[in-house]
This record gives sequence, structure tokens and C-alpha cells, in this order.
Amino acid sequence: MTRGSTLSAHPLSRSTGRLAIPAQTRTSPASLPELPELLDGFNALPADEATHRLLGCLRNLRWARRIADHRPYPTVEALFAASDEAAYDLTSADLAEALAGETLPPLPDDAYEAAHMALGAAHAAYEARFGHAFVIYLGDIPAREALDRTLEAIRSRLTNDPDDERIIAWEELRRLARQRLLTLLADTGPRPDGRHPRHGA
Repeated sequence: MTRGSTLSAHPLSRSTGRLAIPAQTRTSPASLPELPELLDGFNALPADEATHRLLGCLRNLRWARRIADHRPYPTVEALFAASDEAAYDLTSADLAEALAGETLPPLPDDAYEAAHMALGAAHAAYEARFGHAFVIYLGDIPAREALDRTLEAIRSRLTNDPDDERIIAWEELRRLARQRLLTLLADTGPRPDGRHPRHGA
């Protein structure tokens, strides 16, 4: 029940906009300089700003508010644990809201037309069967393999029972949330001059 993300095509821009291979950055704990300092910046954000930024990561207001309200977090793992726990407590309506918030990033410029058509057809079949966005976490899969892995995953998951697939989509969102939270920490952390972005230039 794991996988991860990036892509889409020009033909897909004519779709509902609710089918998604969420854009994913490659931020990892190893790439972040001082995680405690990054947490300090995140923990110090005003409640409204924290919720707004978290909403960009989690795509669900209840999820975002819960994470914001439980600050401060002593460690990144504590933040991840809180996000995971909140994700497991989401209602079906919350999940639908989170899925509806996903968008399709573009396929690479050199992607062949057949790739656009294949991905578009697979997305259409998935939405028709399950009625919600396709979400996948690809982790550290090389970008050149992302399309093939995505198509393979869509076709495989099309055979799932709808209730089982909803659980898988939930898990994919949870894993994507962890990656996005790392990016959020990087954005709210100190710059080389020691100042936080929210304090201005």
C-alpha cells in the first residue's frame, strides 16, 4: 500500500482536475540542515498562517487545523506521528476533500503522445470506477521511471474493490503528507543569515 508521484499531460488538462498524481518534491531529512531549528520556525508560526500552510500540504482543513493546534512539536518524528494519527481519524468526507485538492503536474516536455493518451485513458477508467482522484507516492523512484510506474499502478489498482482502493488512496495521501511536511519545514526554517522567511527580507 505504498507509492509516490509526479506527472500528467496536456490532454489531461481537459479532465475534471480531480484525478491526480500529486507533485512531489525530493526533500528528505538528510537534505535539511538543522531539523530542530526548522521545527522552531514552524512551531512559532501564527495559528492562521500555520493552518494555511498546512492546508497546502494536506489538502483538508480538519487535518491541517489539528496539526496546527497541537504545536509545538519537539521532533520531526513527533510531527509525522501527529500527521499520521490525524490522517487515520479523517472521515470519508475529509478524504474526499483531500483527494479533490490534488492536481496534475505536467508530463515532461519530451513525453511521447502515446504516453499522454495512455495516462489519460487510465485516469479516466480509474475515476469512472472509484469516483475520486488517483493518488500515488513514488518516493525516490527516478523521474524517468515515474510514468511507467504510475501506469502500472493505475492498471493494477483498477482491479481493487472500491473500499480497498479507498484505503490505499488514504495511505498514499498520508505518505505524501510526510514529504510535503518536510518541504514546509524547509520553507519556514532559517535562512543562511539565521532569519526566518516569515520575518521578512
